[in-house]
Amino acid sequence: MPLTSRSPAPSSPAGAVPPPRPPAPVSAAPPADGPARRARGTRLRSAALVAATAGLIAAGLPAPAPLGIGDPLFPHLGNPGYDVLAYDIDLTYSGVNTEPLAAVTRLRVLATADLDRLHLDFTHGTVSGVTVDGVPAAHETSGEDLVVTPAAPIDAGEPVTVTVRHTSDPRGPASNGGWVRTSDGLAMANQADAAHRVFPSNDHPSDKAAFTFRITAPSDLTAVANGLPAGRADHGATTTWTYRTRHPMATELAQVSIGRSTVLHRTGPRGLPVRDVVRTRDREAMEPWLRRTPGHLEWMEGKVGPYPFETYGVLISDATTGFELETQTLSLFERRLFTDTRFPEWYVDSVMVHELAHQWFGDSVSPRTWSDLWLNEGHASWYEALYADETAGKSLERRMKAAYASSDGWRADGGPPAAPRPPVPGQKISLFRPVVYDGSALVLYALRETIGTAAFDRLERRWVAAHRDGTASTADFTALAEQVSGRDLGAFFAGWLHGEKTPPMPGHPDWRSLPPGAADR
Repeated sequence: MPLTSRSPAPSSPAGAVPPPRPPAPVSAAPPADGPARRARGTRLRSAALVAATAGLIAAGLPAPAPLGIGDPLFPHLGNPGYDVLAYDIDLTYSGVNTEPLAAVTRLRVLATADLDRLHLDFTHGTVSGVTVDGVPAAHETSGEDLVVTPAAPIDAGEPVTVTVRHTSDPRGPASNGGWVRTSDGLAMANQADAAHRVFPSNDHPSDKAAFTFRITAPSDLTAVANGLPAGRADHGATTTWTYRTRHPMATELAQVSIGRSTVLHRTGPRGLPVRDVVRTRDREAMEPWLRRTPGHLEWMEGKVGPYPFETYGVLISDATTGFELETQTLSLFERRLFTDTRFPEWYVDSVMVHELAHQWFGDSVSPRTWSDLWLNEGHASWYEALYADETAGKSLERRMKAAYASSDGWRADGGPPAAPRPPVPGQKISLFRPVVYDGSALVLYALRETIGTAAFDRLERRWVAAHRDGTASTADFTALAEQVSGRDLGAFFAGWLHGEKTPPMPGHPDWRSLPPGAADR
């Protein structure tokens, strides 16, 4: 997630170590005229009868309570009983970023259990109507759940399309996530649990899906979203822009940008389309940074293998978020990262690589639960530090030694890397503590010291290849590390990932972790 923008400390002995800022590929939907659909059609005789039936069914069921899939950190996030295959999201923007957008979200879902009701995550918007396979359905809210009661129960194995007509409200504190108001429009920052502030969804990274966005906006604005362009229709005063992903995506990685923007195109390794989005007035000022992206891509591919998606680019927004964000195929950056002269060139370069590295670690290979967050941020911080070491002479070893000195304090504050403490109530961004950044990169450094550089490099490539377009857990990573290295690493991972204290650093018996709070004095 976010790499927090922070003031650099070039005089630091660790080389300006910055503190951090706060399952398989998508399957084709079963045919619409299959046995389950025909059986459903038999049950639903007429729209009038069905609409009445939906109300009767809803009235006959007990009051709904918020559900969740039991994520240790976000227990009410996500919903049991179905798998989202695809989202089709229509957004209509008036041109004023303090007004709610009109929206229609269609979810193509496959039931994995018999369902009398279907829960969606959704809040901060008004729902005007819901249909299931085109038939009106009853709906009500419970906590941050939108509870849909279809006219007829949904059978396990049955595909259905749920259509929600709603508003999507960009107002409210930016710290809550979801829409980000920029100086010229809107962008999105949905991590970790804010996509459902924008559109109804199964808002958990374990349920990835295909996405199609249709954004209608005044014709003097430009709309961009994840994936590749799939059409543009001019209507005079307004224009509708369509984008579609070619790979499954977690809801927290969705991105839509609307503003007075220019889209710049260039070519990356192996002909990869690279597109960057900047305010038109910033085009020349940002070009020296944007033209670095193909080189960043080439460097990352040299470390872990081919880039996993259909396109990549940088979205530079004139907004204050306090972080950068790895939204899939189009990473979000604050403009000030590139304009604040307190940030050295090498630092900005390495932050760009941090968000790019997430396209492999966190986007293509998504966490099974939010407790697996260290796999995202630890790897992105690792490649950020390695890039600074190889291209700017900012010693990786010195950065890791400084992280080691702080590690016990980080664990005391936020828990061990693979068992992080829940975020502070009302401050979801507090999940992104130092222990999941350099504290987790430190685990990877210790692993490389233990199994050797050659085995570590094979592990990294195998990891992103084996789990591409899917989700994976800490247990999956530790098992693969043992397989690749041919070693029993149970004791190593028990201490480094779950221990309250930081184990001794292999190969560096002189390294010391200071008592909590001592590293800050």
